[in-house]
Amino acid sequence: MSTPKRIIYPPIWLVIGLVTIFAGNEFLPLARFTGPFGWYLGGFSIVVGMILLVHAGGMFKVAETDLVPFKNVTALVTGGVYRVTRNPMYLGMTLVLLGSAITVGALSSLLVPPLFMVIIEVRFIRPEEEMLRELFGEKFETYCSNVRRWI
Repeated sequence: MSTPKRIIYPPIWLVIGLVTIFAGNEFLPLARFTGPFGWYLGGFSIVVGMILLVHAGGMFKVAETDLVPFKNVTALVTGGVYRVTRNPMYLGMTLVLLGSAITVGALSSLLVPPLFMVIIEVRFIRPEEEMLRELFGEKFETYCSNVRRWI
């Protein structure tokens, strides 16, 4: 399998998304919606996203497999939060972006999380799944049939 070179890894896409959210809020908000409810909802989403990131990353450490996509994959992690979603780290990043977009309260910022999901799915998730199918075969297929890609 030939894997295209990925120079911009998912955490960098997260940072790009955050910068885009705050730039959109400042320069092209389209419409504004903000207030205490949005701040609490956005903050909650950010915290849940961070918890997912930390928990999922910890599971990779325990399994002694690499966090960097396509590098040193030695184990198929299927326990913990991976019983609910196959991509908790990407879901966590999406929740951080969604929470940030809700917190700033600019309509244009709400476009960033779905765009992030499309980029991550095309550039990372689908190629990662192809690689995992090759490495783990039927075990990965069974996992995919029992656990959804996002939620």
